[in-house]
Amino acid sequence: MKDEHLRTKRLVYYTEDLGLVDKLLGEFLKLASAKSIYLVDKDGHLVTQKGHSQSINPETISALVAGSFAATKEMARVLGEAEFTVMFHQGKKDHIHISLVSERAITAIVFDDQTTVGMVNLYSKELTAKLGKIFDIASKRAVQKEQIEEDYSDSVKERLDDMFKD
Repeated sequence: MKDEHLRTKRLVYYTEDLGLVDKLLGEFLKLASAKSIYLVDKDGHLVTQKGHSQSINPETISALVAGSFAATKEMARVLGEAEFTVMFHQGKKDHIHISLVSERAITAIVFDDQTTVGMVNLYSKELTAKLGKIFDIASKRAVQKEQIEEDYSDSVKERLDDMFKD
């Protein structure tokens, strides 16, 4: 079923999940000494962000990060990989580290020379593992909710059929 495939690819974020995610992102910024972090879905929509981003438009960076990941997927395929899970771009003063999280989202971390790419990469691996666990729990919750809604809908339909039988 096409809708089922779409639902399994798209994650619904609940308030309690976003609270946990925001807490993890805040902790990450402190540990890695990064400037800002953005959690983006694979379609390029900003989910949440933490840190200082005065000169960065979050919606623009979200769309560009997702587009960059989509573009490099073909390069990975040519090299025999399914896709690259981490990308890094180094500028003169600011750098960006981009990681795939559980095939569902992307983190984009902006940092400068106050930290190292190695430090960002190390803490990013921990972060993506923790975010993956949150996403798994949220995904299971969404499937359970959907099953309850389907069961309820079927029950109502049966009752209506019983009421209006000839």
